[in-house]
Amino acid sequence: MSAERLLHVQREGLLRALCCGGVAEMLESVLDLLLAWDVLQWEEYQSVRPPERPLCHSARELLDLVGSKGEVACGLLLAALNQVLDKAQKASLSFGAGGGGGQGVPWPLPATACQMLQMERPRLVRRLRGRIAAILQSLVKSGDLTAYECDEVQLPIHTPSQQARRLLDLVQSKGDCAAKTLLRLLQQMENSSMSEDGETALPAEVLQYHKKLRSSVLAQSLFLSTYGGTGSLSLDDVYTEGLLEVAQGSGEVPRPLGLEDIFGQVGTLNEEADTVLLSGEAGSGKSTLLQRIHLVWARGEAFEDRLLLFAFSCRRLSSEEREASLRELLFLHCCWPDGDQELIFRYILDHPHHLLFTFDGLDEFRHSFSDERRLCCPTQPAPVSTLLFSLLQGSLMQGVCKVVTSRPQAMGTPLRLYIRKEVQLKGFSPEGISHFVQNHHRDPGVSAHVLDMLRNNSALFGLCHIPVLCWIVSKCYKELLGSRGDRPRTFTDVYLMILQHFFQHRCPQQRTLGSSWETSYADVALRLGRLALWGLKSARYVFSNMELLRCSMTEDDIGTGFLVHSEGSPGSDGKHYEFLHVTLQCFFAALFVVLDDNDSEHSAIPELFNIQKRQVLVSRGCLGPCLSSYCGQEGEPKGHTAKAEKTNLQITATFVSGLLSHRHRGLLLQSCPAAAINKRFREVARALSQGLKKHFRSIPRPVEGEKKSMHAMPEFVWLIKCIYETQDASMARAAVAKLRVEHLKLTYCNIGPVECSALAYVLQHLRSPVGLQLDYNSVGDVGVEQLLPCLHMCSSLHLRNNNVTDEGVRKLTEKVVQFENFLKIALFNNKLTDACMPYFAQLLKAKQNFIALRLGNNYITAVGAELLAEGLRGHRSLQFLGLWGNKIGDNGVQALSKALESSHSLVWLSLVDNGVGSAGARALADLIRSSHTLEDLWLTKNCITREGVEYLLQALEVNSSLKSIWLGGNRLSPEDVEELKRRDNRLIF
Repeated sequence: MSAERLLHVQREGLLRALCCGGVAEMLESVLDLLLAWDVLQWEEYQSVRPPERPLCHSARELLDLVGSKGEVACGLLLAALNQVLDKAQKASLSFGAGGGGGQGVPWPLPATACQMLQMERPRLVRRLRGRIAAILQSLVKSGDLTAYECDEVQLPIHTPSQQARRLLDLVQSKGDCAAKTLLRLLQQMENSSMSEDGETALPAEVLQYHKKLRSSVLAQSLFLSTYGGTGSLSLDDVYTEGLLEVAQGSGEVPRPLGLEDIFGQVGTLNEEADTVLLSGEAGSGKSTLLQRIHLVWARGEAFEDRLLLFAFSCRRLSSEEREASLRELLFLHCCWPDGDQELIFRYILDHPHHLLFTFDGLDEFRHSFSDERRLCCPTQPAPVSTLLFSLLQGSLMQGVCKVVTSRPQAMGTPLRLYIRKEVQLKGFSPEGISHFVQNHHRDPGVSAHVLDMLRNNSALFGLCHIPVLCWIVSKCYKELLGSRGDRPRTFTDVYLMILQHFFQHRCPQQRTLGSSWETSYADVALRLGRLALWGLKSARYVFSNMELLRCSMTEDDIGTGFLVHSEGSPGSDGKHYEFLHVTLQCFFAALFVVLDDNDSEHSAIPELFNIQKRQVLVSRGCLGPCLSSYCGQEGEPKGHTAKAEKTNLQITATFVSGLLSHRHRGLLLQSCPAAAINKRFREVARALSQGLKKHFRSIPRPVEGEKKSMHAMPEFVWLIKCIYETQDASMARAAVAKLRVEHLKLTYCNIGPVECSALAYVLQHLRSPVGLQLDYNSVGDVGVEQLLPCLHMCSSLHLRNNNVTDEGVRKLTEKVVQFENFLKIALFNNKLTDACMPYFAQLLKAKQNFIALRLGNNYITAVGAELLAEGLRGHRSLQFLGLWGNKIGDNGVQALSKALESSHSLVWLSLVDNGVGSAGARALADLIRSSHTLEDLWLTKNCITREGVEYLLQALEVNSSLKSIWLGGNRLSPEDVEELKRRDNRLIF
C-alpha cells in the first residue's frame, strides 16, 4: 500500500498516537525530523508547531500538510513516526516502506552552520538538554543573545526539550555567526564533561561500578514489581502512563507532565530544596512510575546527567533495626562495589549533582521523623530514620536529587518544609484504561470484549481509573465476563472478585466462591486477615517466617497467591513476605474484623470508624484481645511506638462497610451467624451517622447576605465512600436528611471518578438543591458521568481544574438541560475547545432560566464564540458570562456582542486575555449602548489601543448603568492612561 494511502486509512490511529496523553513531545519530535529531512519548510514548521495552539489541531494540520506533498513526503512522515512512537503505540499501525527512518535518502552535506542546526536538529535537542543554562550564559557573554532572550527561552512552562528547541530557533534566526558559536560551545562543553565527569575520564573503578549499578537496576526494573510482579509481566509490555500534574496550589496552570518534568523547573516551590515528592492515592501507580524512571535510566534513554542511581524501598528500610552509615546504606541496600570502595564513595561525595536517589513508599516507613537529630557526616553510623530524614532535608548529601513517593496525607509538616516541589499522579485517563487493557490482553477479541463491558458499566469504568483496580479487572476478566446479575460497582465488589479468582485458581473444580467458602477458605481468609490487621496496627508490611508462624500460616496459605516473596528484605531469619498490594492487606484486615467470632464483648468496628480514637486502636479494647493469641511482646516492632496508619485504617473501614452490605450478606452467612452480621452492620451505620453529624455540627453560621455553606474535608468524603460501599439507599437518605446548606464546597479533596460515584449516590437524596463546588480535583470526563445521578439536586456545578474535555461537557449538558434547578456552570481551567460550544448553545436555547456560564482559561477561539453566540441570541436570563484566557479575538467578540445586544439580563462579562483589539472594542461599544443591565466589563490583558478606548468612551456617554470597564494591560501609553482616567472614572486601569 502506498504511503499516501497508509496515511489516509490510519489517520485516526496516527492522531491518537501523536496526541497521546495530551503531551506535545511526541509531535514536536516528529516535527524535528521532518524539518531536518527538508519535508517541511521553516514557515510550515512554525505554523504547525504546538503549544501555541491545541495539540489535536496541530496534529491534524500536519497530516493534512504532508498528505498534500505527495508520496515521498508521506513516506518520510511515516518513517519519522516509526522512529518516535513507542512499541505499544506502533502495535496497531503500519509504516510501509517508510519504516527505515529516512536513512536511505542521500541528504546533502550542510553548507552553513544554520543548515547544520536544521539538519542535526533532533540530535541537538537531545545534546542540549541539561546544558541550556550554561549555553545561554555563554551566548550572552559572547554578545549573541540578550538577557531578555535568555529568559524567554527558559520560561518554566517549557520542558527541557522545548527549551532546547526554542534556543535552536532563536540562534538560527540570528544567523550563521551565532549558529557557529552555539555549535562550538556545545562541543567544548561535551569535551569538558568527558574529561571531568564522562565515562572516558572516570576512574576505572567508578566506571565499573556505574556499569554494575546500571545492570543491577535494569535487571530489577525489566518486569513489573508492583502487585507482587505476578505473571512476570514485562514493564515495557504493560506500562501505561498515568495523569501526572504539578500539585494544586503551586501557582502553575495544571498540564500533563512527562518523566523529565519531574526533575525540571515546572512547579518548583523551594529552589533551595532537593527533594521531589511524587504523591498519589493508594493504587495510583506511584511505584510503577518510579520503576519506569529506573528502567529508562538503566537503558541510557533518559536522565543521562545522573551517573549513579540508588533506589530504596522505604518498606524494606523500615525493617532495618541496626544503625548504618550512608556508605553502608548505599552499598548494602543497592549495589556492592567490586573495586576500591573508598575511591567510589569519595566520587559519590564529590559529585552530588550526578546522583539520583529514589525512595518508594515513604508512607510505609514505620519510624517517625524528628528534627531533633540531623546527620551531616556521611561515615557516621545512625538509625535509618535519622539517615533518611537527613538525606531528605538536605543536611546530608545536599545537591543530590531525591524523588520520594507517598500518599499525600502521609507527608507531615516536618518533611514538607524540605520539598522542592510536589507532583501528583492521578491514575489513568479513559485512554489510559483502554491502553492498559489492550496491553494486558494480547488477544484483540478479549481486550475489545473487556473494554466494551467496562464502557457499559460506568461505575466499574470509574473504578478502573485507579491502576491497581484496572489490574484486578484485567486479571479477573473471566470471572467478570462470566458473572451473572449485578456487575461490580464498588471497591468491595472488585476485591471479592480477586478473592474468587485466586481461590478458584487453587481449586479449579469449584465453580464459584460461595459454594466452597465455608468449607475450604474461611480459615485461610481469617489467618491472612489476622496477619494483615496486625501488620496495619503496627505499620508492618513485610513479614518474616517467624511472624507467619505466629499467625499459624501454612505453606498452602502462602500458596494462595495473596502473599509474595519480598525481594531484598533485611534480616537473617529466612524469607520475607508481603501482600500483593497494601490495599489487599487492608481488605483481608477487614475480612478479619467482619468474620472473627472472638469479639462478642469488644467489637473492633466502633473504634475502627472513630476518628478521634483511631490512633489508640491497638492499645485497648477490641483489637488487642483478638490479636493477643499470636503476637505477644516479642511480635511488637522494636524501637518505635506501634501506630496504626490512618489512611490504611480508613481503607479497611471502607471494606468493612462493603462486606457488611446486603449485597454480600449471603457470602458472610456461610461462616458467621446472622445475628453477629446484623449487629456489626448496625455498628457501622451508627458510626457513619455520628461521623456525619459531627461534620454538620461544625458548619458555621452564614455571613449576612451570603449563602449557608459547608466546606467538607477529606474525612467527609471518606464517610460518604463508606456509605456508597454499603449500597444502602436508606442509609444514604438518612445521611443527608439533616444537611441544611445551600453550597457544598469540596475543593482540594482528591476527588476522582470513584469519589464522584459515592457523592452522587448520597447527594441524590438531598431535600433541597445545593451548589456543588469540586474545584481543584481530578473529576475528569468519567467523574462527570458519575455525578449525573445527583445533578437534579444541584443548583450549580463548579469544576475548575478537573481535566474535563468536550466529551464531559456533552454528557453534562445533555443531562442538566432537563433540570429546572440547575442554573450555573463553572468550568474554567479545563481542556474545552470549540467542539463543545454547540452543547452550551443548545443548553442556553433550552434553559431560559440559566444564570451563569464561566469557561475561562480553556482553548476556545473565534469559531467557538460564534457557535456560542447562536445560543445567546434571544436568551433571556444569563447574568454572568466568563470567557477570560481564551483566544476569541475580534471576530469572536463581534459575534458575542451582536448576540448579547438583545439581552436584558447580562450583568457581568469577562473577556480578559483574549487578543481583543480595537475592532472588538468597537463591537463591545455597540453592546454597551444597547444594554441597560451590564455593570462590569473586564477587558484587561488585551490588545486594545487608544482608538478602541475612544469607542468605549463614546458608548459610555449614553449608558449610565455600567459601573466599570477594566482595561489594565492593553496597548496604551502612561500618558494615555492618565488622560483617559480623567475623562471617565468608570475606566479602571
